[in-house]
Amino acid sequence: MILSATDKVAAVVVTHNRVELLRSSLEVVAQQSRPVHWIIVVDNGADPAVEKLLAEIAGDRGIYLPSKTNLGGAGGFAYGFLVALAQGADAVWCADDDGRPEGPDVLATLQDCAVRHNLAEVSPVVCNLDNPDRLAFPLRRGLEWRRLRSELTDPRGTEVGDTANNLGDDLLPGIASLFNGALISTRAMEVIGIPDYRLFIRGDEVEYHRRLHRSGLPFGTCLTTAYLHPDGSEEFRPILGGKMHTQYPENPGKRFFTYRNRGYLMNQPGMRRLLPQEYARFGWFFLVQQKDPKGFWEWLKLHRLGRKERFFRP
Repeated sequence: MILSATDKVAAVVVTHNRVELLRSSLEVVAQQSRPVHWIIVVDNGADPAVEKLLAEIAGDRGIYLPSKTNLGGAGGFAYGFLVALAQGADAVWCADDDGRPEGPDVLATLQDCAVRHNLAEVSPVVCNLDNPDRLAFPLRRGLEWRRLRSELTDPRGTEVGDTANNLGDDLLPGIASLFNGALISTRAMEVIGIPDYRLFIRGDEVEYHRRLHRSGLPFGTCLTTAYLHPDGSEEFRPILGGKMHTQYPENPGKRFFTYRNRGYLMNQPGMRRLLPQEYARFGWFFLVQQKDPKGFWEWLKLHRLGRKERFFRP
């Protein structure tokens, strides 16, 4: 189940009505110094322009999967993973239409890192597309939040929050961003399965990370390569002077899936211990900081839907 430098890799890219952004992603994926064997595009918009673009960039390596139903990120990756398995891929490499690997050597770097550390999954650092020195999403290490790529290691020679790894080490073990640039062994999917279509968007990557963690399979983040993604930090609102954060998407649709899916996640094995903290953080954010009881009530209702596994969509 461990990744290898000789694996036959299928890149799985999920897109929805963003063909121009997709071009940038596909071009970098297709030009890797260690080539992928297949480039699988799941098109949630069933746009003929996407099929044409894939043929132009990937040629015979391209596999176009149009869907007349919007499967979301979770369903799109699930569909792509199954097709990769059916093709005989040894590993899948994840991408989306608004992000891209930082350069042509990302796949080779990930594979080499996985071989050195005997990993079943390895992710790049996810950096801000417009400012690659910054993280696209804040990362908590211990009690502190990190927002810069350089902050994932500290000058004393240890990774932040760890004591066993030297600064020269290239791995942040036990932490991975899914699905932005993640490389996953297909044999590992026998243990962790495929993404849960019911989640649609938001939280699907956290749930998959939960399964990966509980499986006992070795995984981590390679600190020497990156996946570039639009900044997502604006959704994470600081509370208690920045010691903790909550998530508040401005878009009501994204709020629906974010909060409902969090309710489901917090009710799963391995996550339940975080439920009291969840109530405290969001209660403080809405009732004390924002003085928005209506917003707290909305959060509570959606959270409850998730805990009860009511996956009906609005």
